[in-house]
Amino acid sequence: MKNILVNIISAFALLVMTLPVAATATEKASADTTKNLYQLPGNPFQALPAIVSRLFYVQRTPNANTIVYELNLDNNGQPDTDEPVHAYWIRYTEGGKKVDLNFIQRKFAYGLTSKSLGNGKYDIRFVSYKKFPLTLMKGADGKYHIFATIAQKQFIVNRVFVRIEGGSFWVPNVRFVEFKGTDPATGKEVTERFKP
Repeated sequence: MKNILVNIISAFALLVMTLPVAATATEKASADTTKNLYQLPGNPFQALPAIVSRLFYVQRTPNANTIVYELNLDNNGQPDTDEPVHAYWIRYTEGGKKVDLNFIQRKFAYGLTSKSLGNGKYDIRFVSYKKFPLTLMKGADGKYHIFATIAQKQFIVNRVFVRIEGGSFWVPNVRFVEFKGTDPATGKEVTERFKP
């Protein structure tokens, strides 16, 4: 029972760490402009090596553990209709151990919802931030990718970084979310930041 309670408290703390909080007037004035967001330090963690089934991953300060999102195919080689994307941890603080998200993490923090749009496309959303749509679909290369649109630019999402500065364990100050990806038209790397 004690382990269950510790897991629930830990999962709740992780959820709270990813939620935006109200900033002071000074912080809000300096953090609300795109120019200022790009002046803040970026992701201190190394990029993960490429894996064919990985769609993207999420890293956040102050913890090096990473949440990985992989394509989940059925026996026919198509995205699984119930769970087209599977999420799990790489826990670098535990020797790089791969661990599935627990129930609380899947349902309230890092899990995804999916809705079929037909023709092999899926609307994908984070359970903790449903107003930001992602799309799972095949790209021009014939492979499945996660696509996002920020500032009217569509790109393939490769990695997401959440910058947390200050606040407390229960109420962190999320300064920005950074998406890194690839422009499908040019193949060039794209970086977009926004304050949730």
